[in-house]
Amino acid sequence: MEEKIEDLYGYVQERCLWQFFSRTWDRQENIDGVLGKAEQILSGQQPTNETPLEKLHYADAVIMVKDFRERFPWIRECGAAEVKQLMDGLKTRLVETVITKSTNRELSHHLY
Repeated sequence: MEEKIEDLYGYVQERCLWQFFSRTWDRQENIDGVLGKAEQILSGQQPTNETPLEKLHYADAVIMVKDFRERFPWIRECGAAEVKQLMDGLKTRLVETVITKSTNRELSHHLY
């Protein structure tokens, strides 16, 4: 499982700018939103897209899922439970890297 999460993490770090928004809350919102939509798509569910933000996260998730399926064929064989584990592990890894361990002091500056 860890190796699979590492594969997905490497892709996101290389290809997805939404993880690097300028504030902590923005980064968390994007990580939760895009990976939540990706989890739904990979599990065969149709995500709701009622708000502009949901539509934005969905658009990013669709591209990411398409690439996941092309680059990592094993993901097509994953059931909903395994997809959830993968996305939860990926979220944890991203939050740790781009929020918790970030040395960018502007992420949580009180004047922003």
